[in-house]
Amino acid sequence: MIELVYRPWPWWVAGPLIGLFVPILLLLGNRLFGVSANLRHICAATLPSPTEYLRYDWKGKGGWNLAFAGGIVLGGFLAGYVFANPEPIAIAAATQADLSALGITDFEGLVPADLFAIEALSSLRGWIVLGLGGFLVGFGAAWAGGCTSGHGIAGLGDLQLPSLIAIASFFVGGIATTHLLLPLLF
Repeated sequence: MIELVYRPWPWWVAGPLIGLFVPILLLLGNRLFGVSANLRHICAATLPSPTEYLRYDWKGKGGWNLAFAGGIVLGGFLAGYVFANPEPIAIAAATQADLSALGITDFEGLVPADLFAIEALSSLRGWIVLGLGGFLVGFGAAWAGGCTSGHGIAGLGDLQLPSLIAIASFFVGGIATTHLLLPLLF
C-alpha cells in the first residue's frame, strides 16, 4: 500500500480523481475549483485596505480555498521530502541537449540548480525571470479571470468558451516563452 505513495499514479487514476473534484465541490458547497483567487483572499485577510476590491467577506468566500491552497503546499512538501522518489527524474536526452545549449547542465534534483539555486535566483537574470515572470503570470491570471487549473479543470469541464480561449492562450504563451524568451535570457 505504501508503494502507491512513492510512485506517480497513472493518468487513468489521477485524471479522473482530479476531474471528480470539480463536481464534488459544486455539489457539496457550490464552490468553483481554482487557486489564483487566494492572493486576493490573503491580501484581504492581512492588509487593511480602503480599496473596495479587498473589502469583502474573505472568510465566507475564500476560507475553504485558503485551506485548499495550504493543502497544496503541504502535499508538495510531503511529496518532495517525506515520500520523495529516490530514483532520478527521467529527462529525455533531446531535452537535456536543448537545455545544455542554454547553459542548464545540472539535472540532479527536482528542478535544475542552474535556475533555482540561491546563486541563480540572486543574479540579474534570476531577478528578471522572477520579477517579469511573476508579474506576467499574475497579470495573465487576473486578466483571464482565473488560473490554468481553474480554467483547465473546471472551465473546460463546464464547456466554457472563455476557458478554452484562456487555455489556448496559456499554451501559446508557454510555447512562445520557451522558444523566444528563454534563449534571450540564457
